Amino acid sequence: MKFDRRYILPLLLIAVLLIAAVFPGVFAPYEAAERDATYQAPSAEHLLGTDNMGKDIFSLLIYGARWTLIIGFSSGILAIIMGTAIGLLAGWRKGIPDEFLMGTTDIVLILPKIPLVIILAAYLGPSPWVLILVLGLLSWESIARVVRSKVIQIRSSNYILAARCLGFSDAKIMVREILPIVFPVIVPKFVLVTAAAMISEASLAFLGLSDPMMVSWGGMISDAFTYSGFLRGMWYWWLPPALCIILGVLAITSLAFIHERGVREVVQL
Repeated sequence: MKFDRRYILPLLLIAVLLIAAVFPGVFAPYEAAERDATYQAPSAEHLLGTDNMGKDIFSLLIYGARWTLIIGFSSGILAIIMGTAIGLLAGWRKGIPDEFLMGTTDIVLILPKIPLVIILAAYLGPSPWVLILVLGLLSWESIARVVRSKVIQIRSSNYILAARCLGFSDAKIMVREILPIVFPVIVPKFVLVTAAAMISEASLAFLGLSDPMMVSWGGMISDAFTYSGFLRGMWYWWLPPALCIILGVLAITSLAFIHERGVREVVQL
């Protein structure tokens, strides 16, 4: 199968962000907690100046990639696990189990996500793990519906019937026979959920509902707004993390769109 060149740019950008997140100390000139004079303009010593605490903004930008990506990808993984499991069970089991699981999915689908996330984050306390849990538990419903639809299409296939005749258990059939078929459908959903979680984290951080000790891109924008970065015209404080969020989300979502477009091209052929 020929590699699609359209994947190169978004994958390269995601790789750069992941490398910065895994090895921030290699690229950051200062430690995240290291301080100097406050509100400095960009200079040779501080490429993006310093914030209200005297911390190097460029170093915070690099360290902020870690928690932003951890929250995004972890929420996506949690949503994928829940959505795939519920979709497999609902698609394989007919009758009451299917109706109950899809009824629950419909309830989650109509919930107002952002207000509910804000309420839960405020009630449970500012913690990155709370954000991961809340964002993951509220983002699986579309995955479940897509997986269920795919399972319904293939559960009457000849190879599935053959596996049942051979005495394979339902769990074994779902894991070994059905899951590999629905996997290409899961991947773009995972990508979109991850991007949505990154945006949600930035929104919650801007509202002050994230851990103040956690360095993230959303937290940097929130600090710039709270501590007069906007009023002082310190664009180098809030604009770089905003651009990182935008580029990261665009790179991640473009993978899903390229994948979907490639599937359509194959089907047309």
